[in-house]
Amino acid sequence: MARKKLQRPIAAMAKKIREYRALKNRPRESQRFALDYETMRRPLTQKRLPVRAWEDARSENRLFALLCRLPHFGVGRTVTRKSWLWAHDEPCYWVITKVKADYTAENMDHGRAWGYLTFRGKTEEEVREIDKVMYHDWRMVPKHEEEAFKKFTPVPEETIRYLPYPPLLRAMILAQWQKEGKPITEEPMIDLEKVMASPRQGAKKKARGTPV
Repeated sequence: MARKKLQRPIAAMAKKIREYRALKNRPRESQRFALDYETMRRPLTQKRLPVRAWEDARSENRLFALLCRLPHFGVGRTVTRKSWLWAHDEPCYWVITKVKADYTAENMDHGRAWGYLTFRGKTEEEVREIDKVMYHDWRMVPKHEEEAFKKFTPVPEETIRYLPYPPLLRAMILAQWQKEGKPITEEPMIDLEKVMASPRQGAKKKARGTPV
């Protein structure tokens, strides 16, 4: 016979109180990501930034360091990142829709933000939270340059239909053709359209199964 679990309301309440205190006393983002620009260390953890990040940390801005200077914390404005500008020719940017600033932070330069992401010319339909807001590579797109910055003509992607077989499979196919007496006039290739269509056809056949 299974032992009946004892009810311990005081212990359960004490656990909830400990969890609440731990949640209340956890460091805020303004404390976690604060940076001493002389030593390049985080005061809370004493972790040092990588040497390659020192130049950007001194010359570039975090996202909220830009937003805290604007009316309504920049809602409706367009921001991008230096790393995106260097890595991609297509436009990459965020359009900010919502901001939740940390009012306990000095200059209110920390917090959370949400918006629509456009990455390499493709815009997402849903609003989501902006990540890596503490990185020192954010840039504000000037209002008079937003239209030109967002302008993008997509280049049609080249579709590949045929691929060569792996060497062993190719040798097996050629040997089979030779055995059957077929003339070998062309290289055996994989037709990607047939390969992609075959799973869908198999699923349709299964769905049509005989009712019981």
